[in-house]
Amino acid sequence: MTADVMVTILRNLCNTRPVFHSEADVQHALAWGLHEEFRDARVRLEMPLRGENGTEYCDVWVWMGDAPIAVELKYKTGAADLAVAGQRFLLKNQSAQDLGRYDFLKDVTRLERVCHTYARARCYAILLTNDSAYWSAARNETVDAAFRLHDGRPISGRLAWGAAASPGTTRGRDAALHLEGAYRAQWWDYSAHNAGRFALFRYLMLDVTSAMTLNAREVHR
Repeated sequence: MTADVMVTILRNLCNTRPVFHSEADVQHALAWGLHEEFRDARVRLEMPLRGENGTEYCDVWVWMGDAPIAVELKYKTGAADLAVAGQRFLLKNQSAQDLGRYDFLKDVTRLERVCHTYARARCYAILLTNDSAYWSAARNETVDAAFRLHDGRPISGRLAWGAAASPGTTRGRDAALHLEGAYRAQWWDYSAHNAGRFALFRYLMLDVTSAMTLNAREVHR
């Protein structure tokens, strides 16, 4: 399955589900969209996989013969009170964008390991948010500069917290991340609402398989 197919699935999804209650809500909706697209495939949520330090779980896993699809999702919200198709969505202000960025890129490292384990896997990391802090560049240098995801930013190599990061910020997330693939953040509009500051939802999708394939070609040139 190509990245274009995944983008089409997301575009179709925004017509029926322009907003979600929670990350689990997004997982279920995307899983159903994948089921609709690939009727003969087996779709699983929270698929257990062997990780570096024991069992890890992939948010959405689609078995398609020997070419599985693996998707890691993040849903980060700013405070909003939305009414869509007669349903109310009360979204919390999650803030902590620095940790959200780190966790998203850690998902990417996990998917890179999936690519090594399953040679024909198609792996995608998706971040959906209505918080513009994720897609906007910082005005000043920040302790999470290495993890920034703003539109157009190249992301690769070793990613670590800045020297000024406090232990409270990095607790449980102090390890540097190492990306094998080279990525560029490209954001797409998902849905728009009349809700003030947090009215626009956008998503970032990183095609991990393509990045890993390109990296392998560079290595063997």
